[in-house]
Amino acid sequence: MNKLTHTDESGRAHMVYTGEKPEQHRTATASGRIEMKPETLRLVEENMMRKGDVITVAEIAGIQAAKQCGTLIPLCHNIALDQARVSLEADEKGLSATATVRCTGRTGVEMEALTAVSVALLTVYDMCKAVDKTMTITDIKLIKKEKNDIA
Repeated sequence: MNKLTHTDESGRAHMVYTGEKPEQHRTATASGRIEMKPETLRLVEENMMRKGDVITVAEIAGIQAAKQCGTLIPLCHNIALDQARVSLEADEKGLSATATVRCTGRTGVEMEALTAVSVALLTVYDMCKAVDKTMTITDIKLIKKEKNDIA
């Protein structure tokens, strides 16, 4: 088993030192979904929710969340992001969210992508909870993580 990187020799938590790592192009993609009643989905798709345009607001919330990851998760580094894209798509059972985050830096952006998806889906929940108490957020996961040397 690999040693945990966020603890020191005595088991105390600390933020990992990345100052000696080379800068690289880094990308991470995460996804998740929210299941809802067909009537709720119809209201979302037809932009008829009282709180406004659910999909657009959720996508923007996800982008904001990616930019705030370092303040939300204690041991995450503050990363200057080059790009954060969040998209929500409807299917027969609800909405799927996908986030892709990119940076040029010394540490990966998987936490930013996962946070973006999580907050986007929580935003959908918040905007729809008045009409659907049965919504379920599920399947939040990292799809891919890449790093490439700077040419």
